Amino acid sequence: MFYPNEEYGSAYQIPFDEFYEKGYRAIIFDIDNTLVPHGAPADKRSMQLCRELKEMGFRICFLSNNGEARVKPFAEAMEAKFICDGGKPLKKGYLQAAEILEAKQEEILFVGDQLLTDVLGANGAGYHSILVAPIQKNEDFWIVMKRLLERIWVFFYRKSRKYKGNRPNRSGYEANIPERYR
Repeated sequence: MFYPNEEYGSAYQIPFDEFYEKGYRAIIFDIDNTLVPHGAPADKRSMQLCRELKEMGFRICFLSNNGEARVKPFAEAMEAKFICDGGKPLKKGYLQAAEILEAKQEEILFVGDQLLTDVLGANGAGYHSILVAPIQKNEDFWIVMKRLLERIWVFFYRKSRKYKGNRPNRSGYEANIPERYR
């Protein structure tokens, strides 16, 4: 339940076209530290990614535990559906997103940066979960505490499975992101 189906260094490294070819048609994204730094508005690259995914044929929904004041402006800038106060990792928000997207369980990808909320909830709902490295290192105290616990699962996950994409390295998060998203 705690292991993602796959892991990438960034949401911007995921080969979404390959997933589309495999029959995935909907993507549920976490927002903070997955697509943009915590609390940041939609930026040029997140809007470009969203636009490209829609052109490919994906339907997109944002699922966040944040309130409407944070989530709605972000989703509106992306012209996408959203669920705020999602209650992750509980299944309710994930299942609601599937209804909004009019997608079957086997057609849904979930992309997020936290094991104990994002991946756990996506796995519980039966979605294909993708863990990405957090964009920002400076985080709220409780998120830092969760990440310390997550390191144990990530260590064993990485030991048991092949890592995909490029991990962020010492030169920073931006190091291995395709040029079109910089």
